[in-house]
Amino acid sequence: MCGRPLQLGTMTSARTVQSSLPHGIGVGLKREYLAELHSHPDQISFLEIHAENFMESGPQLEMLKEISKVWPISVHGVALSLGGNDPLNSDHLNKLKYLLDSIHAASFSEHIAWSNHDGIYFNDLLPIPYNDCSLHNLANRIDQVQQFLGRSILIENPASYIRFRSDTRYEADFIAELVNLTSCGLLLDVNNLYVSAKNHGWNTNEWLSQIPCNAIGEIHLAGHEMAKDNNGYSYLLDTHGVEVTRDVWLLYCDLLLKTGPCPTLIERDNNIPPLDTVLKEVTFAQILLDAAKDIS
Repeated sequence: MCGRPLQLGTMTSARTVQSSLPHGIGVGLKREYLAELHSHPDQISFLEIHAENFMESGPQLEMLKEISKVWPISVHGVALSLGGNDPLNSDHLNKLKYLLDSIHAASFSEHIAWSNHDGIYFNDLLPIPYNDCSLHNLANRIDQVQQFLGRSILIENPASYIRFRSDTRYEADFIAELVNLTSCGLLLDVNNLYVSAKNHGWNTNEWLSQIPCNAIGEIHLAGHEMAKDNNGYSYLLDTHGVEVTRDVWLLYCDLLLKTGPCPTLIERDNNIPPLDTVLKEVTFAQILLDAAKDIS
């Protein structure tokens, strides 16, 4: 069922800024990197974690509290199901707020997606249609989360593989209106944008021209691979398992021309390579970020 129509500005409240991350390059906090991270305190500007890995009290959380004294922490959630219709999980929200407050998280981000229905949770980020009904539902739920957490949150653009017959809005227009309604910020995943644009025939420059770039609080860079569906048609798949491609680097440069320097994460969640391999991408991203400083 569609939520009530919203008026611009009705959902704003006294909240902290969307992100206090430094304008440098971060990496995901991986178990494989724990021993080496402290050898590179100046090369890495911040660390990002998945919220759901640290929401229980215990050694994991205590370790994270110590790490947060060295690096700012970006917290990335995957299980709020903001695009769903089930009531938001109050237990999950309470644990999330405790985590964010405990480590003085520099930012919190989530997805335009749903992952539970009728109390059943799916281990996936499932797409929503881009229409006014979905927009109002998502905006209401984002505002509930922001009010509860006492902070603005960042919302990530998805990697897209299907379109809905009920779509009435272009993705960039949908996201821009979401920012207007909720005063949320954006986590702009450059790889997701590239994958979606190739899969659907979108123009990335047109997409970026419709996005409020001043709302971007963090950028993600990741890798993708070519795949085929059951009918033999090729498409791009967001895998987070390979290095950032040349085309995604070029799109990142286009974005930096619009945003200026912005906190950027090298995202690698599968086929985890040695830290030195990721640091090469960190170094290259930092060169591009420094160039953006000179231009802006």
